[in-house]
Amino acid sequence: MTDSQTVTSSAVRSGSPDSAVDRVADFYGAYIDAVSDGTDDLSDELRAHCLTEDFRRRLAAWEEANHADGVLRAQDVPTRWEVRYHDSGAGHLFTTVTLTWGTGPDAGHTRLAVQSDLSTKLISDIEDGPADS
Repeated sequence: MTDSQTVTSSAVRSGSPDSAVDRVADFYGAYIDAVSDGTDDLSDELRAHCLTEDFRRRLAAWEEANHADGVLRAQDVPTRWEVRYHDSGAGHLFTTVTLTWGTGPDAGHTRLAVQSDLSTKLISDIEDGPADS
């Protein structure tokens, strides 16, 4: 077992279906697993369950224009993900999703700004987030 597997296996995780932040984290965890595993239609099913219908249409247009996965904003699959609460207001909750690409000291990171509707807890927008500081 590698060091990262040891740390990961001893980490405690929890969540609540009432938390929009937890739902974003759960979505990204399951989505990345599904894409990484190549699990049939699971990634599409997760999108249908967790993203608003309007956003799914806009996401399809983004993906066609950019030739990449719009949820990950990439053509590859990250090795890690992290979700943090950022802000809320006007019926929305905003989280920052940090995706890690690769391992070790040369690993890259991208940040995404994810918007969820508080009334439904569905993801209603994903945009490129601020650059690493």
